[in-house]
Amino acid sequence: MRLKSGIWVAAFVRRCSVEGIPVAVVRRGAEEAGAIFVLVNRLDGTVDVYGPAPQTAFDAAAPAERLWMRAHGEGPVPEADAAAFIARQHRFDPDIWVVEIEERSGRHLLEPLVG
Repeated sequence: MRLKSGIWVAAFVRRCSVEGIPVAVVRRGAEEAGAIFVLVNRLDGTVDVYGPAPQTAFDAAAPAERLWMRAHGEGPVPEADAAAFIARQHRFDPDIWVVEIEERSGRHLLEPLVG
């Protein structure tokens, strides 16, 4: 059974805080099952955007844990592109969660990553 989004976000924020990674919830979504997006602000004008992996990233049996993938190809994107992406996702689904990490090295603690 997968954790509710609100519980997962609270645990993720706590884990980042324990590791000394600055983190904040930028947008609160649906407590039960809102999609979660994690922005890793590299503090140089670029951002890594991670989101839920699509159903095609795993076999027929849904995994018990959340799977993550980059939403924008291989590397970080300009902050404006990340903001535009999140705005599009919010228009599509107003129940999304957005968590932002500030980490120059790009460390994010998201596991597992696919794709």
